[in-house]
Amino acid sequence: MRTTVTLDPDVEQLLRHATHGSHRNFAQALNDGLRRGLAQFAPAIAAGPFVVKARPMGLRPGLELSRPHDFADGLDAQAFVHTTHKLAKAFKELS
Repeated sequence: MRTTVTLDPDVEQLLRHATHGSHRNFAQALNDGLRRGLAQFAPAIAAGPFVVKARPMGLRPGLELSRPHDFADGLDAQAFVHTTHKLAKAFKELS
């Protein structure tokens, strides 16, 4: 990208010193300096894409999780039956 930038005299002098005796030109020195100075403000770049490793869940065959509310309803029903049996047993013991 080509653009016009107004540099303070001290910044221009620093860039001229950075190019003196090196194989870099003014634009390279400016880009290198900006890159180093602005790197702390850049968001972290991930080394690569995040990959989720699939693992078997150990579910019973035939258990369908594409409709999780149905799965939760089934768990509620099992809990209700279990609690009802416990209460019935406790009631018989009290009688």
